[in-house]
Amino acid sequence: MAFASFDNKNGAAPVAEINMVPLIDVMLVLLVIFIVTAPLLTHAVKLDLPKVDASANDLKPEKIDFAIDAQGQRFWNGALVTRAEAQTRFRSEGQRQPQPEIHLRADHAALYQTVAETLADASQAGLSKVGFISQPETR
Repeated sequence: MAFASFDNKNGAAPVAEINMVPLIDVMLVLLVIFIVTAPLLTHAVKLDLPKVDASANDLKPEKIDFAIDAQGQRFWNGALVTRAEAQTRFRSEGQRQPQPEIHLRADHAALYQTVAETLADASQAGLSKVGFISQPETR
């Protein structure tokens, strides 16, 4: 095997060939690494899992339509209730699992105090799923 030097004293031209030996060495080392690690990647644990036939349990929470009209009257699913009755019903519904959703419809002329009292009563009873229902604006 001939080696060339960078000094050009003897008039010899520098070697213009790529030395492939280091590239082949690296390739062979990588090949050995992949041969050793490939069986470890496909190792799996065999398990006998139980076979069951069950349907999904999708319990949809019931909804409560709570409305407040312009005079401040409260309606529980269409039935007129007082604030004390609404508080009692909120407490009983707050104990149920899953908790129902409250759909609150308030008249645009209703006092904010009435709406705030209703939200506070629901929150104190532990009900957290309250949605505001409104009519889309017509143009």
